[in-house]
Amino acid sequence: MTHGEISPCTWFRNWGLTGELLGSKTLPPKNLLHPSLHLRIHFLEDPSGPDDKATTELQGLAALDAGGGGARASAPPRPRSGTRPGSACASLHVTLLLGEHGGGHRESFFHWAFGVTDPGCYSTIEVGTGKSTLFVPRLPASYATWMGKSFLRGVNTDSGSICREASFEGISKFNVNNTILHPEIVECRVFKTDMELEVLRYTNRISSEAHREVMKAVKVGMKEYEMESLFEHYCYSRGGMRHSSYTCICGSGENSAVLHYGHAGAPNDRTIQDGDMCLFDMGGEYYCFSSDITCSFPANGKFTADQKAIYEAVLRSCRAVMSAMKPGVWWPDLHRLADRIHLEELIRIGILSGSIDAMSQAHLGAVFMPHGLGHFLGIDVHDVGGYPEGVERIDEPGLRNLRTTRHLEPGMVLTVEPGIYFIDHLLDEALADPACACFFNREVLQRFRGFGGVRIEEDVVVTASGMELLTCVPRTVEEIEACMAGSDKAFTPFSGPK
Repeated sequence: MTHGEISPCTWFRNWGLTGELLGSKTLPPKNLLHPSLHLRIHFLEDPSGPDDKATTELQGLAALDAGGGGARASAPPRPRSGTRPGSACASLHVTLLLGEHGGGHRESFFHWAFGVTDPGCYSTIEVGTGKSTLFVPRLPASYATWMGKSFLRGVNTDSGSICREASFEGISKFNVNNTILHPEIVECRVFKTDMELEVLRYTNRISSEAHREVMKAVKVGMKEYEMESLFEHYCYSRGGMRHSSYTCICGSGENSAVLHYGHAGAPNDRTIQDGDMCLFDMGGEYYCFSSDITCSFPANGKFTADQKAIYEAVLRSCRAVMSAMKPGVWWPDLHRLADRIHLEELIRIGILSGSIDAMSQAHLGAVFMPHGLGHFLGIDVHDVGGYPEGVERIDEPGLRNLRTTRHLEPGMVLTVEPGIYFIDHLLDEALADPACACFFNREVLQRFRGFGGVRIEEDVVVTASGMELLTCVPRTVEEIEACMAGSDKAFTPFSGPK
């Protein structure tokens, strides 16, 4: 494929830098995702750190930082309206290092700002003007023999883990501030640009297709890891998604009630049995952007009455939450909405009885859904920005595990992932607590011991008047059974308020 050709799987790589890189010539490529950042490029003679020419540039920036007794009072450019008000950064400069977090993942904040996938680069950002400088290693000709040609591609991404600080010999000579930009970039990352949303639509489309292939392929007697392998193979072979956004969770039977099953101590190695519920939480990653999708279905392709009852309870809560999503809605209220619907359905099934208000006061919903309703999604699957300064956690069962307590705003991307689980130790604790035990019908509850759990997880964009659903997989009982029977019959994705 020539440089100018575009395909659905590769066009994202062509973001960012325009023009050619010739020697140490300074170029002003346009940043397509963040037009307020104007990029200059220098080459480093020594890949281990800035050379003399680059050091001169760094010294000039450091002098601006320190000159005049402090920072100038000009306000920073704001690529997004979501940047926190009153956070004047002025003409300060931060040096960032492009690093990797295991599995080939780039340092997320660097990738968000520059979109560079090549290792060994340094950068400075002049916050007061929006000008930035990228320092690129001048690699020997032999590099292409072993590693292939090196190109600069793209711009922008989202993060989550601790940002790696720049480190090179002589950095102590400079006045470096490693904290002032962090909250600003975090807030920018909460609100996705149109091009970022296009990538997230792509990751969801391919991952949704892969989930459908898994539903068609699963059979009693297979190992859970066979489904993990199939999912990852489809994402890579059909979508160019080399990495998963996180370790695949392929729980069957009782394993479907283990929230983060699939780790090294429980590596998706159980044999799938007749009568099991499967809970498969898997998402592919493209150009560092994540997807996060969970599908729950019966291993043999047909829901029993109890499986259908629990599944449709979770589906009802999931769709009620999405229908209620719009700017201004407080995320904890949506978690409480899901809890309330779960309690209503558990009463209808016969597991619980009594007043829903009294159950809510006893936090009974957290016994069946101990995790939060969802989280921000972007470059990091649990993306940043959930708790900026002034946003506090709620110290109550279930709610304390929320990954954000913000009010919804347009451009936010979140997962909506309610679930009902039958976790023995949580049930035993509730039955031992008189405040909770009075609501249980123990005989009916016993029928669900060993059931596992059901989770439905969708990826959703908040729009000006509602939400856009990115995920596209069979969700109703009828759609799932048809898909598992091998039908390619079209289904209608849920559509809430746009």
